[in-house]
Amino acid sequence: MDTTLTAVEVTGTVDEKHQLVLDSQLPISGPKRVRVIVLYALEEQEVNDEDWLRSAASNPAFADLHHHDEDIYTLNDGRPIYGES
Repeated sequence: MDTTLTAVEVTGTVDEKHQLVLDSQLPISGPKRVRVIVLYALEEQEVNDEDWLRSAASNPAFADLHHHDEDIYTLNDGRPIYGES
């Protein structure tokens, strides 16, 4: 039987007792068994927004976005939405 898994990304902290403490509640109701993958930096260094943007801009996975055929919009497209409801 195939099981479909859904991913949810949340942040948290591992405390001094090696327990994972999430920064926010999960959007699922329990009790329910889950699989957890923990990603962490080897050095204690926060990555700022500029580093993330620079990394994404130079990532070859997005290279096709630089192709001329992908440039389909101009500054004249659309209209501003100044406080419209």
